[in-house]
Amino acid sequence: MCTLQKRGNLFFLTLTGDDEHRLSPAVIDSLLSAFSEAKSQAVSGSVLITTAHGKFFSNGFDLAWAQDAGSFSGARERLHHMVDSFRPVAAALLSLPMPTIAAVSGHAAAAGFLLALSHDYFLMRRDRGVLYMSEVDLGLTFPDYFTAMMRSKIGSPSARRDVLHRGMKIKGDEAVRMGIVDSAHDSEEGVVEAAVRLGEHLAQRKWNGEVYAEIRKSLYPEVCGVLGLSAKSVVAFSKL
Repeated sequence: MCTLQKRGNLFFLTLTGDDEHRLSPAVIDSLLSAFSEAKSQAVSGSVLITTAHGKFFSNGFDLAWAQDAGSFSGARERLHHMVDSFRPVAAALLSLPMPTIAAVSGHAAAAGFLLALSHDYFLMRRDRGVLYMSEVDLGLTFPDYFTAMMRSKIGSPSARRDVLHRGMKIKGDEAVRMGIVDSAHDSEEGVVEAAVRLGEHLAQRKWNGEVYAEIRKSLYPEVCGVLGLSAKSVVAFSKL
């Protein structure tokens, strides 16, 4: 599950516990509730930082829950349910009226990788943890919004190939070189501290949240189109 705490202008969304933070229906619902709460409390200068306890940021969908259905058709139905339920999580992050930062201090795989990538800024550890899209190794195809997000957020075709088609396990410094993450840090504390520094810097700008969200949506038209998000024109003069 997850918690949401507000400290000044910074919201801290934390995946709690020391497990793999698998994205079960209950965890997905908890994330959506946290995003809704942050949105309802947002003011100019708000920033969201997402992190997690333990060695995992998130190891993706709860495949054990899917397999517990007892049949292939039941497992497939449960997996499709998680895919459909997670779509609003990506949409919420792309439409949230504030800057968002993923502070990834452990492994991020499959949908957990996508969760981090859906933020505006992506920071991770260099000494521990990998990024890994496991679908090609598991024999699963990608949902349309997964590949649209990858095309929108990872500029290099060769990097996208290695992530999606090769199932490459990527550590922090390599992720920076590939243009996937913004920076890599030496410890869990270092990642969070860097995220807080960045969040405080962004908060000082006091941007209008609605304008910020609409600019974000216009920046990623492909994935927003797949997710059903449409950009609109907003004028909110804060400085003349």
